[in-house]
Amino acid sequence: MDTDAMRTLVGILGNIISLILFLSPVPTFMRIIKAKSVQAFKPDPYVATILNCAVWMFYGLPIVHPDSLLVITINGAGLIIEVVFIAIFFTYSTWAGRKKIIIILFIEAVFVAFVVVVTLMCFHTYQSRSMIVGMIAIVFNILMYAAPLTVMKMVIKTRSVKYMPFTLSLAAFVNSIVWCVYALLPLDPYILVPNGLGSLSATLQLILYATYYGSTNWDDDDEQGEVQMSSKSNP
Repeated sequence: MDTDAMRTLVGILGNIISLILFLSPVPTFMRIIKAKSVQAFKPDPYVATILNCAVWMFYGLPIVHPDSLLVITINGAGLIIEVVFIAIFFTYSTWAGRKKIIIILFIEAVFVAFVVVVTLMCFHTYQSRSMIVGMIAIVFNILMYAAPLTVMKMVIKTRSVKYMPFTLSLAAFVNSIVWCVYALLPLDPYILVPNGLGSLSATLQLILYATYYGSTNWDDDDEQGEVQMSSKSNP
């Protein structure tokens, strides 16, 4: 099997796993719809993921980084899913919550438009465009690791993995590894770096799970806050 064919197969597998991760918050939104209230849940990770997906979609366009169709497909799907999630949040939020969502989405739209205009007007080669957009995407990915780091801190403090789902951590690990392989066929450092960091984050989650599984009180009925384990590294 040649490199291109292998890269395509790995990318398709990455699309499938990433799609599962994008859909992982569905139970949360079913709960919101059932209660007709966003309760204590926050829209922040979802509006952040919208921006992340938009930047990676731009990165994958032929005018920026040719031969990256599979980067576009998964981030396009992710963008649609996150928009649906935000629409649900908007529907069941208070006016203050809706105002916050509108402001953040407007800022994100302006930022993406700025990145697109500057990239196309000031950079005229695939290499330079890939570099500027790829660096921006890496920065956003690193910032998004704050969520799983917060959960890992809670696990260490409480010596409990009750609210750190094993399946989600395992899926995040496999997803990052798959996209690392994709980024090596051929080398794409802008995809490799965030997914390398994502695999490290997911590995630490799995180590914590193994460490504190035995000390977890599974019968504890304390109210569960939203567990933001979105350690998915794009694309």
